[in-house]
Amino acid sequence: MSGPIVYVDRSEVVQGRLDDLTDRMKDLVELIESNEPRLLAYAAYLDKDRSEISVIHVHRDAASLVAHFQVAGPAFRNFVDLVRLKSIDVYGEAPDEVVDQLRAKARLLGDATVAVHAFHAGFLR
Repeated sequence: MSGPIVYVDRSEVVQGRLDDLTDRMKDLVELIESNEPRLLAYAAYLDKDRSEISVIHVHRDAASLVAHFQVAGPAFRNFVDLVRLKSIDVYGEAPDEVVDQLRAKARLLGDATVAVHAFHAGFLR
């Protein structure tokens, strides 16, 4: 089934850097919102202790995910000193070029695990 792709990454916030992370996330969100019209949702969530951040995006299709890495990819290096990426999970069909970019992001930000989950069953409305 071709269709939307859900992306979830989880990172540990470097101690004492939450305020800096908040500022850089605002900049990143503005960049993405202005330049990625096919992206359906992009949101960041902090855990109760404000020590872990999860970033979730929902893409219309694989082309939207490809565009995301073209637009936002260069900005990822701005987060090297702010987070330690723990995991990246993609739900849906991710092109090989994107999987390679996911692995590069994982190495850059903390040597995270990368998993792509193929659609099995369900429906979209």
